[in-house]
Amino acid sequence: PFHHAARKPDEFARGMTMGGTLFEELGFYYVGPIDGHNLDHLIPVLENVRDAEEGPILVHVVTKKGKGYAPAEAAADKYHGVQKFDVITGTQAKAPPGPPQYQNVFGDQLVKEGERDPTIVAITAAMPSGTGVDRFAKAFPDRTFDVGIAEQH
Repeated sequence: PFHHAARKPDEFARGMTMGGTLFEELGFYYVGPIDGHNLDHLIPVLENVRDAEEGPILVHVVTKKGKGYAPAEAAADKYHGVQKFDVITGTQAKAPPGPPQYQNVFGDQLVKEGERDPTIVAITAAMPSGTGVDRFAKAFPDRTFDVGIAEQH
């Protein structure tokens, strides 16, 4: 009992200053947010988490997609699954023709459904072109929502 009571001020202070209260309620020890591009800070935290005797531990690492590679920083949604590309320019080689891509079939059908039903909306997590939602967004910009992705928070 005393052990649990002693942890409460620590949990409260961390929740007030850093967030993570939701994760604490789910039984995780929350660490973060940590700048994932600063290895001098990140590596010691990961080593401490690795060596911790209690768990589970959730490490919240904040990164910027494509950081350090200008073409990816400029078009993060284009660098999830890439074809062969020129590292200097970032230009991607076109894939050989094949069956229609799933995201294009989905996007086209979503537009058709949106034309039929004005209550349909589309939500994407920072990947409109990778999911086909970009096609819906072009047809229905007021009914399309990009909510970002955990990597960016």
